[in-house]
Amino acid sequence: MISFNYETNFKLDNSEQISKWISKTISEENCKEGEINYIFCSDEYLHRLNVDFLNHDTLTDIISFDYSVGKELHGDVYISVDRVKENAFEFKTAFEDEISRVIIHGVLHYCGYKDKSEEDEMLMRLKEDYYLNKRS
Repeated sequence: MISFNYETNFKLDNSEQISKWISKTISEENCKEGEINYIFCSDEYLHRLNVDFLNHDTLTDIISFDYSVGKELHGDVYISVDRVKENAFEFKTAFEDEISRVIIHGVLHYCGYKDKSEEDEMLMRLKEDYYLNKRS
């Protein structure tokens, strides 16, 4: 089950459609959907999590806590709406496209994709682009 939670004034306009898109992505990656919680928050909220849990004193657009069991995906995906807005502006892309990229990025981590090395990051971007093109 995919759920969307908000620690900010932001709300997804099309959460049901996005939920179906995430579910299809999980299925196509040969994984099983468990409980996945998306939490949309501010820079301040996510920065505090980054410091407290990851010992990183930096701003970020996403932090995902993976509780998956094998191929059954479970986790909490925290997304800073402030960072996504800033990144959309910086990369000259629509906010809706950037928020979708970050949303799918989180679930791709649960599917086993990494982004720490240059090679892993390239594969992650290819997968993000692939699934972004499958949005309905």
